[in-house]
Amino acid sequence: MRQSLTIAAAQPKCVSYDVEANAEAHARAVRSADARVVVFPELSLTGYELDAPPIAPDDERLAPIIAACAETGALALVGAPVPGPSIAFLAVDGTGARVAYRKAHLHGVENDLFVPGEPTVIEVDGWRLGLAICRDTRIPEHDAALAALGMDGYLAGVLHADHEAHLLPERARRIIAARGVWVAGASFAGPTGGGFDETCGGSGIWSATGDVLAEAGTAPDDFARATFAP
Repeated sequence: MRQSLTIAAAQPKCVSYDVEANAEAHARAVRSADARVVVFPELSLTGYELDAPPIAPDDERLAPIIAACAETGALALVGAPVPGPSIAFLAVDGTGARVAYRKAHLHGVENDLFVPGEPTVIEVDGWRLGLAICRDTRIPEHDAALAALGMDGYLAGVLHADHEAHLLPERARRIIAARGVWVAGASFAGPTGGGFDETCGGSGIWSATGDVLAEAGTAPDDFARATFAP
């Protein structure tokens, strides 16, 4: 049976290529958020560095996140390059990590470097959660495919420059209007490599009627958090 589900969209400080430091920042975010599911931005473990080596699910550097999830009972959806190679979400809990989703709609040079995935829904406590990474959020066919898979909520990790703060709320409301589900989006804040000297932050959670339930500021280490009833 479904239980109440607490979701957090986190935007931890990111150091380009430094997986160890970023994993520690993710672990702090998991503990601070105190949520059942914590979603992170695109490539949050490496920054938007497209030549960063892939991170396997059994990489020892994930240990701080695994420990934080074990302490809190959380599932963390962590942005990372994974073998394939693909831009992906690693689903991390207290027992370890697995590849939960590979970005389906690649953009620009990503097409030359990565293998795309397929629309994916995961189940947590009876909730079916559709997953998206950055450009996926602008593709109606992607959320249509997630709706066909029976999603109850939509979780996205994105990367937007500091002048693109409008994009996440605009896309969230488009998805809500089309699919009738709540949306949570984790957006980078601060510098994140790959030419992004500043990003916009503003991670947020919206209800299935388009209301803002929680919104982070523009600084790193902030997060948005909301609880959905069965």
